[in-house]
Amino acid sequence: MNESSHRTFSTDRPDRPPVVSSTTPELGDSIPTAFDPLRLRAERLARLRAMMAEQGYAAVVLFDPNNQRYATGSRNMFGYFLRNSTRYIYVPLEGPVILFEYPGSAHVSTWLETIDDHRTSKVVWSSVNQRDGTSAQPFAQEIAALLREHSGGDGLVGVDRCSHILALALEAEGLAVRDCQQDVLHCRRIKTRDEIACLAQSMAASEASVAAVEAAIQPGVSETDLFATMYGNVIAQGGEFIETRLLSSGPRTNPWFNEASGRLLRPGELVALDTDTIGCHGYYSDFSRSFFCGPGRPTGYQQSLYQMAWEQVQHNIDLLRPGLSYRELSENSWPIPERFFDRRYPSVIHGVGMHGETPLVAHPTDFDAFSGDGILEPGMVVSVESYIGEVDGPEGVKLEEEVVITETGAQLISCYPFDEALLGRQV
Repeated sequence: MNESSHRTFSTDRPDRPPVVSSTTPELGDSIPTAFDPLRLRAERLARLRAMMAEQGYAAVVLFDPNNQRYATGSRNMFGYFLRNSTRYIYVPLEGPVILFEYPGSAHVSTWLETIDDHRTSKVVWSSVNQRDGTSAQPFAQEIAALLREHSGGDGLVGVDRCSHILALALEAEGLAVRDCQQDVLHCRRIKTRDEIACLAQSMAASEASVAAVEAAIQPGVSETDLFATMYGNVIAQGGEFIETRLLSSGPRTNPWFNEASGRLLRPGELVALDTDTIGCHGYYSDFSRSFFCGPGRPTGYQQSLYQMAWEQVQHNIDLLRPGLSYRELSENSWPIPERFFDRRYPSVIHGVGMHGETPLVAHPTDFDAFSGDGILEPGMVVSVESYIGEVDGPEGVKLEEEVVITETGAQLISCYPFDEALLGRQV
């Protein structure tokens, strides 16, 4: 394709995927599971451009693979470009969306109706070949030429995670440059109906993966064996990758954040995990459960930890409603008993979308350090966190639920059952 060409699309192109019929009810009735991929992409791009208009951006240049996917649906070698920011997408307020791609791989994305043109990235391999200094100017000159073509050369350019060398090169071309990452994330905080359907599908797949883990828990199995079971099932269910390795057992459950190891499970221990999964359609699935490794029954101490964690999650879910400020949520969150406070989870809730997103609401003592002002809004999706463990305690319990904020409150997206024995409900 000629680099300067601009394509338009009809609605009956044979290389487009079929439209999935959406019979989605309004939020508050049930969680939708069917979605229209064309509408999904169109509405996300429209939300991005509405934010750009509000913030005064003439164009944004997106290096973050998550933002690229949000804006266009385009995905290519995702893990590689998470660490190597050499693929970028130019999104003007008005005009063609242009993909600057890794050589030889443009065909992965050019079928998308959201991509109007493609060119080869100007900064491929620049760092590994010590060419950052020589590639920055051609990069900036091309962006400046596009801005002159589509907006007369005036206006603000947003970049989300490019190197400072590229930002300086853009400024040297006379452009006003601003980091737009927080603006894009703020834009992404409200999920469309189709996004919520994607989140529900991703959750269902992750729940199937966790069920496979629970079924595999027995004395002698290793944490890494269980993690491999979860990861393999994530891939088999159409997911993409797991961001963390948070699966631990016995004394490694306290403190939290120990990663899966070769430790072998023993009878009578707890096993805790956090899904942290980039799942189906590129949407995050984030819930946590803790299990008991039999034979035998949980101790009273294990049950008390689990019951407190369950109570914390339920209490904080009950608080969620549109219009509630982040500070109000923090101040009214479940009061953590003093002996467990030092090992509290860092957040009360955090946003969920294509990964952990906006907002993050910390506990009252941490709020001013980690959180900002804002309110809960319909269409936000959040995970509600709990970790209960005490300093020098033998074990800890991790629980977490994912919910969508509705017009009247909150509705569960995660549906995986809690452990009846650990809740003390089994005789």
